[in-house]
Amino acid sequence: MITPLIPHPAALVKTGETRTLVVADLHIGWEMALSEKGIHVPTQTSKLLQTLKTLIDAYKPQRLLILGDVKHTVAKAEISEWQDVPDFFNDLKTIIEEIQIIRGNHDGSLEPLLPEGIKLLPSSGTAIGDVGFFHGHRWPSPTLLKCKALVMAHVHPIIAFRDPAGFRITRQVWVKAECDGKKLAEILFQKSRIKKFKGSPPVKPRTTQVFIMPSFNELLGGKPLNEKRYNKKGESERIVGPILRTEAVAMAKAEVYLLDGSFLGLLGQLEALE
Repeated sequence: MITPLIPHPAALVKTGETRTLVVADLHIGWEMALSEKGIHVPTQTSKLLQTLKTLIDAYKPQRLLILGDVKHTVAKAEISEWQDVPDFFNDLKTIIEEIQIIRGNHDGSLEPLLPEGIKLLPSSGTAIGDVGFFHGHRWPSPTLLKCKALVMAHVHPIIAFRDPAGFRITRQVWVKAECDGKKLAEILFQKSRIKKFKGSPPVKPRTTQVFIMPSFNELLGGKPLNEKRYNKKGESERIVGPILRTEAVAMAKAEVYLLDGSFLGLLGQLEALE
């Protein structure tokens, strides 16, 4: 099963003798996008690299799995990313045996930036033991429903609070939601244009939980999950990703945890905090 590495926005998965370090949403190059808007912050790339090195040294994983959005630009690569991304992974390759990346919605033109030996996986995800991993901006592969738990990124989950003086603050969080695997399978097969199954489904669904990972780049921010905002279609703007907008995932009853492991409550209860 997946174990959050308190107090970091990272997790460890053990399968037999193999340990996999899991992180998500690095968004290398994000600072350049901010600078174009007149907002200047120090580069976070070296900090991200150092934190990963610390975790690798502490937990000795054989594999690093990144759940998408390695870089920030969506369809192209900025000049800074042409240097920062290769340097970042060349450095990591010296201290860990295997690096895998699940493609995210910001990873267009990523492949030419990656050094040899780094595996780029489709956005539909991959399975490690009984845990399925995918980015979250698209539907996961139906084969992942054989896993007991799904882990996704993309959301950058945060919770908004008001301090006693009335100032608004936000904190990164982990989210754990119950999932109706059978219902999710029906929805997923329908979206995949697979005729509704009769009798035994093409994949026997075993999924009972969905975990949402916080972004590894802690300065990214996000849309607070406890804020009620809706688009023109009446869909919640705080809940992004097709799987979370289905009735199969019980988001209102999802458990919310700070990075230090503190349990904040159920998401539906936290709406009153904003």
